[in-house]
Amino acid sequence: MAKGHHDTLVYRLSQMLVKLNQGEYLDPKTLADEFGVNLRTVQRDLNERFAYLPLLKTQGRYHIDPSFLGKLNLKDIQHFASLAGIKGLFPSLSDSFLRDIFDQHIESALLVKGHHYEDLRGKEKAFKALEQAIVNRKRISFSYTKMDVSVAKSYQNVAPYRLVNHKGIWYLAATDEGKLKTFSFTKLDKLSTSESTFIPDERIQATVQTSDGIWISEEPWNVILKIAPEVAAYFKRRKLIANQVIEKDLKDGGLILSAKIGHENQILPIVRYWLPHIRIINPVRLQNELESQLHLYLNNPGT
Repeated sequence: MAKGHHDTLVYRLSQMLVKLNQGEYLDPKTLADEFGVNLRTVQRDLNERFAYLPLLKTQGRYHIDPSFLGKLNLKDIQHFASLAGIKGLFPSLSDSFLRDIFDQHIESALLVKGHHYEDLRGKEKAFKALEQAIVNRKRISFSYTKMDVSVAKSYQNVAPYRLVNHKGIWYLAATDEGKLKTFSFTKLDKLSTSESTFIPDERIQATVQTSDGIWISEEPWNVILKIAPEVAAYFKRRKLIANQVIEKDLKDGGLILSAKIGHENQILPIVRYWLPHIRIINPVRLQNELESQLHLYLNNPGT
């Protein structure tokens, strides 16, 4: 969804929510004329996007249940109008889940860094439980299977900080024995919440909030890259690497980039994708590891 379209949608939904909150009776055709959209769009707003609200329909006009009037403040209205426009991002579309988004404590459990989303049907209950554990600062336990291993590892007394959505995939940012880690939500299994609580570390919260990506680390390290002129424009156009900074424009049209990363897998797949137009200058060990991987690949055809 283009930004301009999204902004228009948010404005329309916000205004409609304001009107409902003030006790107005909304006529779909009048709204369509006011906002310059077709009647079907307004009907979709009222019947689908506002399905979580206790709307009543009287003689073709929509109004909110009187017992619900005046309970939304402007911030709630603006925030929820936005969510109503992108609610497909979330794994649960139940009324209770959507109403929970009003709560600023619930909001603090979620951090969205993308606009597409994976299919989490069947995982709604676990997502909700994890969300509540974050809000209530409860420790959790679960089993987790990484992509490159077949045996699940058990994690106990983990402190969950945030559910992060990055490029459509949900991750859990949590500390395990004091170390900050990220876990793919769909790979979590046998999730349980304990009565044991934890006190959030403000430094870790800040790290999770400001990290550009999901390879979150309390001790990120610096990588220096040389980008060839043939592909420099792509790296200038947008950040293709998390925390990317253009350090120098080279005379031949190339670039020197730096990036703070928390894991080598944050950079190696990108370098492989842009070969032969990118090279790791520092740390040298990372370039050596890349070359070793390529050598192994070239000498093992068919694998």
